[in-house]
Amino acid sequence: MGGANLGHRPSLTYLSRSQAERIHAASLEILERVGALIDEEEAAALLRKAGVRQGQEGTFHIPPKLVEWAVSAAPKRIVLHDRNGKPAMTLVPGRVYYGLGSDCLFLLDHRTGERRQATLQDVDEAIRLADALPNIHFIMSAVLPSDVPPEAANRLQMRSMIENSSKPIMFVTNDFESCLDVVKAAEVVAGGAKNHKQKPYSCCYINVTAPLRHNVDSLQKVLFLAEKGLPTTYTPMVLRGVSGPVTSAGAVALANAGELVGLVLAQLKREGAPVIHSGGYGDVFDMRTTTGAYTGPESYGVRTAMGSFYGLPVFGLGGSTDSKLPDEQAAAEASLTLLFETLGEANLIHDVGYMESGKCYSLEMMAICDEVIGHINRYCRGIEVNDETLALDLIAELGPEGDYLSTEHTVTHYKDTWYPRLFNRNHFDGWLAEDGLTLRQRTQKRVEEILNDHSPEPLPGRIKEEVEMILG
Repeated sequence: MGGANLGHRPSLTYLSRSQAERIHAASLEILERVGALIDEEEAAALLRKAGVRQGQEGTFHIPPKLVEWAVSAAPKRIVLHDRNGKPAMTLVPGRVYYGLGSDCLFLLDHRTGERRQATLQDVDEAIRLADALPNIHFIMSAVLPSDVPPEAANRLQMRSMIENSSKPIMFVTNDFESCLDVVKAAEVVAGGAKNHKQKPYSCCYINVTAPLRHNVDSLQKVLFLAEKGLPTTYTPMVLRGVSGPVTSAGAVALANAGELVGLVLAQLKREGAPVIHSGGYGDVFDMRTTTGAYTGPESYGVRTAMGSFYGLPVFGLGGSTDSKLPDEQAAAEASLTLLFETLGEANLIHDVGYMESGKCYSLEMMAICDEVIGHINRYCRGIEVNDETLALDLIAELGPEGDYLSTEHTVTHYKDTWYPRLFNRNHFDGWLAEDGLTLRQRTQKRVEEILNDHSPEPLPGRIKEEVEMILG
């Protein structure tokens, strides 16, 4: 996806229009009836100026009319550019792109099989691998390095993403001050703040404390980015049965209400500010193990459908697993989540390569998911149906016992078929003669080959020096 689609593109309509409207109405009622705690001076002032009623407990009770205005004011099309200022991802219905996640505490080392704390070198290698893989379209930091001072980690992650890939960047920062420096560095790469606004090379993923309790850093970020005219998400998380209703509809309505708070504030700060909407994140809380589950089927479909309901660019999640190894469970969960989100037409599908419910990252899983995405995208591209592809004259010419192998038609069109890089289609004896390796073994070998051979496009020396002065 990302390019022209041939034929009829398959999609999944998870919610009926009436269901989506009812969830939307529930979100509006939550915002007006319960309200949201806004503990940041500028955000509170913007809401007061817009006539929003403030309750005794400090909650702001946002009226439906203001939310509807914000939805209508937000752009329905966002274009993200690469490091060289070329359009790379156009976020509109039917265009789907895939990228990494951020800040996993652990890495599953593809060389040793060890699960260990992540380092800055792991960030570098994850980004270089992502830069080389054809079906990974945007970059996130993958892991949180444990071998650098915590206050420097976000800046060094951004430096690694800038230096090790030319693909668009989605960054995360744990504090507002880091966000300022990260945006400043991206503006240097883009040729200045004006250029970065016109051709945004980076966007921000804002994680919010809770749907109805909005922390200061998140509010500062959304207002700053809105003023800059830079794309962002604004994503509170609900853990179903713990921080919100256990039912999917209730959890999504609550989480979506929190997202709409960010959308309102962004538009009040600067009408037309670009916001990427997820429709309400709600993960499963597994009552048997007391862990959050990334890949439960109840978590998919409904939130993407709600993002699409607003006509806004949609933030999705896929290519993840709750498994601890790149095993059969991992392959199944990663493939299903990628397929669900692709058919649901989420524009930016992140967290490709996440394992262990978001605690651990795997370069092997990233590479396997790249292969799965290629498979899904070829399916979704559909087929051409015309005189050339129907080949009726050729069928008539060759007759009932025709041999098509050496025909010009076959030579011309055989490359239209998708050929895997990692999945093995050889017969049994051929597989043994080749190497007899499992998918995981082939993937480990492929990852190491890329890390040894792939060199990202270098930054110009002057720009690299400026970036390192800002980010360390």
